[in-house]
Amino acid sequence: MLPRPPGYQGATNIYDFLKTLRKEGEHGEGFVYRTVHSEVLGWIVSRATGRHWAELMGENIWQKLGMEEDAHVMVDSVGTPLQGAGLNATARDLARFGEMLRLGGSFNGQKIFDKAVIDDTAKGGDRTKFQFRGIQTARPGYSYRNQWWVLHNADGAYEASGIHGQMIHVNPAAEMVVVKLSSHPVASAAATQALTLKAWSALAQAVRR
Repeated sequence: MLPRPPGYQGATNIYDFLKTLRKEGEHGEGFVYRTVHSEVLGWIVSRATGRHWAELMGENIWQKLGMEEDAHVMVDSVGTPLQGAGLNATARDLARFGEMLRLGGSFNGQKIFDKAVIDDTAKGGDRTKFQFRGIQTARPGYSYRNQWWVLHNADGAYEASGIHGQMIHVNPAAEMVVVKLSSHPVASAAATQALTLKAWSALAQAVRR
């Protein structure tokens, strides 16, 4: 993602970089968010299908949803798309994706995802594991499952959260999808999460009137 410094001798593509990482902690000890997990998951999908993640996204999601604009993804030095960061899309197209999830996986008369997958995601993960290393401080009551953050509120809301304030918030009970595009100077959502939760609640109350 950054220019290589003079004399750099390290990995020059994402897969070679992943191979340099070593285990930290014990599996099952507690929840820790790491973007690298998404990269590994994307690598597994590419190996299983023999196709790049970006191609699969275009064919199975972007085209079927009838998106208005092309999406752009970051690639490494050999053209491998990043799966954990660097997706660029318009607010309207991201809202279409969120609305498809709210509708149970179908959109434009086509089934994009099996509803059972969405239901499994929305139920969330183990909230006791989520308390590991104080992550509950920034996202009280949340858990994480299938690459989505789950609020465990009365509306059954869940959301995708990117760096610098990017979010797709899905609230099934309020029949609401919100896309939040931002340019916060800090990558983490911790500093603004409390205010964001108030915004979600106010919007859900407003659309119910």
